[in-house]
Amino acid sequence: MPLVTTGELITRAAAARSAVAAFNVITLEHVEAVIAGAESVSSPVVLQVSENAVKFRYGRLLPLARAAVAAAERAAVPVALHLDHIQSDDLLRQAPDAGFSSVMYDAARLPYLDNLAATKAAVDWAHAQGLWIEAELGRLGGKNGEPPLDAHAPGARTDPAEAHAFVADSGVDALAVAIGSSHAMTTRTATLDHDLLKRLADTLDVPLVLHGSSGVPDDELTAAVAGGIAKVNVGTALNIAMTGAIRDFLAAHPEAVDSRKYLSVGREAMVRAVADIIGVLA
Repeated sequence: MPLVTTGELITRAAAARSAVAAFNVITLEHVEAVIAGAESVSSPVVLQVSENAVKFRYGRLLPLARAAVAAAERAAVPVALHLDHIQSDDLLRQAPDAGFSSVMYDAARLPYLDNLAATKAAVDWAHAQGLWIEAELGRLGGKNGEPPLDAHAPGARTDPAEAHAFVADSGVDALAVAIGSSHAMTTRTATLDHDLLKRLADTLDVPLVLHGSSGVPDDELTAAVAGGIAKVNVGTALNIAMTGAIRDFLAAHPEAVDSRKYLSVGREAMVRAVADIIGVLA
């Protein structure tokens, strides 16, 4: 099936008050597992490659991107490619030729006016290339080993009035909002601020995105989608599934040296995790 665009999938989901699952991929096994999991439940899906994943791959975007494009084009469900949490303008400019239809430009670490200026410049360039662009306002924490922000810390939640101005002035196509989740959580204990989500959904006219969804329990995810979240980002949950399955396999088979044996076990664990998460969002 030909690649579809992220904007197409998210716009359709937002109109239907549903959400598309977007999974961060690091290896070819991640790519294959996400597509197989989505196929098993007949659901569209977004493959995401983060700037950190590119750094892991020796700073080279194309090897993983080309593999993802090839796998997506052979999928039985619609698949889109998204470049996630991009801070590097050089990496941003590689997106169109690498097969990505969308980017998440991350300047949320900057003061508001600097975030706005950097995001506006990225939006102007991305739109000229036909890219759909997501940004973030508010800080989730949890990336690169940093702790989650305290719920009452300045900037730990997205302010609806500020978000309205940011969207209008930057021209972004979607906004990732901070409502209580955090990146890299290994336990599903996050509690979302659904009252804040309602105010954001009532205030903004662009699709809303939830980052750090691996730490959000099923019932909270279901409520978030009902409250207006149209794109749900998942990364750590796949790594937990893969690593746990490989760890168990190697403990039971200490003589194993063929990487295909344990990678296949890890991949199948991710397939199940993908199907389970998509099922929660359906």
